[in-house]
Amino acid sequence: MMPRRLLDPRMTEKIAFGALWVIMVIISIPVVGILAYMLYRGGTALNWQLITSAQDGLLPAIVGTTYLVVLTALIAAPLGVGAAIYLSEYARPGLLLRLIRLAIINLAGVPSVVYGLFGLALFVMLLGFGRSLIAGACTLALLVLPLVISASEEALRQIPSGLREGSLALGASKWQTVRRVVLPNALPGIITGLILSIGRAAGETAPILFTAAFYSLTDPFPNSLTDEIVALPYQLYVMATEAPDVPDATKWATATVLVLLVLGVNLVATIIRARLRSRRR
Repeated sequence: MMPRRLLDPRMTEKIAFGALWVIMVIISIPVVGILAYMLYRGGTALNWQLITSAQDGLLPAIVGTTYLVVLTALIAAPLGVGAAIYLSEYARPGLLLRLIRLAIINLAGVPSVVYGLFGLALFVMLLGFGRSLIAGACTLALLVLPLVISASEEALRQIPSGLREGSLALGASKWQTVRRVVLPNALPGIITGLILSIGRAAGETAPILFTAAFYSLTDPFPNSLTDEIVALPYQLYVMATEAPDVPDATKWATATVLVLLVLGVNLVATIIRARLRSRRR
């Protein structure tokens, strides 16, 4: 005799979805709590003048952070996706490939201050970029590159092998198959990895501390890739550690603006991913 089912499959599904919903709420509570506390501490200083003023406000830091994040994404995206395509589609399985993937995983766990010192030695001193926008962006690109490679490679692996075989059977070359079949279908997952990397790059302080950022500049807006920048993470760091005359409300308001900027960048990238996914359906 067949054993009787203890729970109906529909009931099991409802229980599973309910448990997932509870987990989502539990995870969301600290995030909402942190934002609420930041607004509570810095709400009195958070105003339109603080955000838009170029003299005593945060506008130069917002512009500098935006330039830095965008340039980091432009550098890391082609390098990371290209490396992922090679590892997933062209590299031969073996010991060397396993060692490369192990190295990528280990690089993802290296502290950001190490990347900052490496960027100082390579881009600022050896290549002669100086403390500049391009030096900071290159350093941050190295920082997020392992995450971009891992996420992109995982997205490429999710594409069914039948699509590749069907394209090759129709006479397409390997590169045509990757470019026209595999890559477009993996694009939403690749963008997800870019979103995570952008969020991390926007909030990092140690890499730009050595390579790009200043607390204040005579010309606060960068005019070229070799100019210094004012960035929100570094400005907040200096406010919290070396500027006792800055009111606490201003510090909390700066932290709130940084978090909102990161959320805004992630929101734009998420909208782009959603539109690409809807077009593929």
